[in-house]
Amino acid sequence: MATETQPYPVSIRGDLTEPLSPGLWLIKWLLLVPHLVILAFLWIGAVIAWLISMFAILFTGKYPRGLFDYNVGVLRWSWRVSFYGYHALGTDRYPPFTLQSVDYPADLNVTYPERLSQGLVLIKWWLLAFPHLIIVGVFQGGWGYRWGGLIVILTIIAGVVLLFRGKYPKDIFDLVMGFNRWSFRVAGYVTLMTDRYPPFRLGD
Repeated sequence: MATETQPYPVSIRGDLTEPLSPGLWLIKWLLLVPHLVILAFLWIGAVIAWLISMFAILFTGKYPRGLFDYNVGVLRWSWRVSFYGYHALGTDRYPPFTLQSVDYPADLNVTYPERLSQGLVLIKWWLLAFPHLIIVGVFQGGWGYRWGGLIVILTIIAGVVLLFRGKYPKDIFDLVMGFNRWSFRVAGYVTLMTDRYPPFRLGD
């Protein structure tokens, strides 16, 4: 029961920084190209680190700290890019090129686990996570959603409102943040960073 009252080990922060430029979001896809290229390589490294960590946890019950910090950094970088881009449009401040936690309106943190279950490591990232993966697929645009998931659709709607009214709808922002929060909690679980099963909720 004690763990239910504690914050989940994977957490994101996103601070809506207003005023936002009404039209900048129309070209953010172009501005994000350098980040997307770098992230493509970083995620290759993250998959390799994940595989090595899986075997390390299987035999020792420990997630190698260096690999853990690297994968957290990749998730953090991805979240900053998502927050700036079309998963939130929450700030016009350009994301920094770093894996570290810095002064930026969006951040992600994961509590390092001192020990992980050796038995769960082989099934939690696919079998146990399967119900969440279906839900996250709807959020993120998987499972045949050709025009993007709920996150992108709602963010574009917010962008159109911003373009014509100069104001980001707070209700949409809160909902998008909830979908992103859910998605990154599942990402942390699937990448073996915690044994705590992600909650089925949008809030903290």
